[in-house]
Amino acid sequence: MTIWLPDLSSGSGPLYLRLAERIEHDIDNGILASGAKLPPQRDLAYDIGVTIGTVGRAYALLRERGLVSGEVGRGTYVLERNGIQPSIIEPAPLPNEGSRPVEAPAGKLHFDSTAAPNVGQNSTIETITSAICRDFPDDVASYARNFPEHWFRAGSAWLGRNGFAPSPDTIVPTLGAHAAIVSIIAAVTQPGDFIVFEHLTYTQVARSAGLIGRRMALVRSDAHGIDPADFEAVCAQKHPKVAFLMPTVQNPTGATMPAERRAAIADVARRYNVLLIEDDLYGALTDDRTPLLAEFAPERVFVVGGLSKSVAAGVRGGWLSCPAHFRHSIRVAHKMVTGGMPYLLAELCAQLVLSGEAAAIRARSIAEINARLDIVRKTLAGCDFNIASNIPFVWLALPEPWNSGTFKNAAYGQGVLVDDEDEFKAGRSDQVFHRVRIGISAPRTRSEVEGGLIKLRRLLDEGDAGYDSFG
Repeated sequence: MTIWLPDLSSGSGPLYLRLAERIEHDIDNGILASGAKLPPQRDLAYDIGVTIGTVGRAYALLRERGLVSGEVGRGTYVLERNGIQPSIIEPAPLPNEGSRPVEAPAGKLHFDSTAAPNVGQNSTIETITSAICRDFPDDVASYARNFPEHWFRAGSAWLGRNGFAPSPDTIVPTLGAHAAIVSIIAAVTQPGDFIVFEHLTYTQVARSAGLIGRRMALVRSDAHGIDPADFEAVCAQKHPKVAFLMPTVQNPTGATMPAERRAAIADVARRYNVLLIEDDLYGALTDDRTPLLAEFAPERVFVVGGLSKSVAAGVRGGWLSCPAHFRHSIRVAHKMVTGGMPYLLAELCAQLVLSGEAAAIRARSIAEINARLDIVRKTLAGCDFNIASNIPFVWLALPEPWNSGTFKNAAYGQGVLVDDEDEFKAGRSDQVFHRVRIGISAPRTRSEVEGGLIKLRRLLDEGDAGYDSFG
């Protein structure tokens, strides 16, 4: 396509949105025919006097609407629209669906989860839930439109540690940590914006961000977390709006970022005006005394936490603390993304925290996790793995000739589900780790944990013979 130029003389709103709507208008009216190639982003930006980022956002929005397709090296093309609605509409491919099955197969041992172990918390949850249904029947029967003040106090209490004491007026109650993070991204970025992720990370967030049109920018890490020099290079080249980080116990590597590294990351973020999401889910399990990242840059850090790893994942309870001026927009975004906060769950989470029951369950969970970690140390003695007290997963290095995917398949053949490294890659990465993550909190008993680890150890010890059997 070399002649067409969009007319942006009319319309209102951001330039990228006006550009996307003009292109959609021209597609609908046959000015841009099916199969037509749109101008390269750089050329169009020059011709109409906007930035490349504006054109990139517009093209990303058009892809999200199913109007165009784009391939690196080939360009962006208008998809066919013949006005005839097919009887079956094929779903668009999802960005990086991951390596786990959508539905977990039955009869397998789940070493692919790090949810809080079952320590009898159901009885406490039952008691509090029954009392809420008895005492607040009207609220339980309706939508949660007015949030009581103690919901915010509970979030402040749960997120606060190591000197970080967020004010209740910075708190947003959420349907778990994942919903909190996606709500932040939805509120502070636009389609086409870059978000920084480590090469290995909690990729459910990265996939969710890709699903709503955000783009990934990968940053390298070492044993102490993300590399400040590479982070600065990415910020200079990609101009990201947000970076997603797990400074205390990174998933899946288990790395914890020292204070000087956190200060360096905060300095880069401040100089390049990047907002930071600090996922502290695992931090709530640790005894680590390093100041939170939010202590170094309170004006730009969102702290996220919840109950899934330490109390009960099925409760779907979480909170985020944010710079005060973001609170309203994030509350709105959370409602739009999730449908709203259910009164029963929000009240349950608040009462669990404020009564001290959540802390008591967390203590029992930590004791059970550490007992299981002792089994790991004994069963996998001599193997190379990252392990940390109180943390319900192990990052296991694989000996020759195993690679991550092949070992995962071999473990599956033995009835054990583990996560290969691809499950944690936010995008196409040139880094290869030859590792798997083993979660030890989901099996019902310690004997099940030991039995599963023995199977994995047998695969490791079989070496070439085991690899050849499952390669």
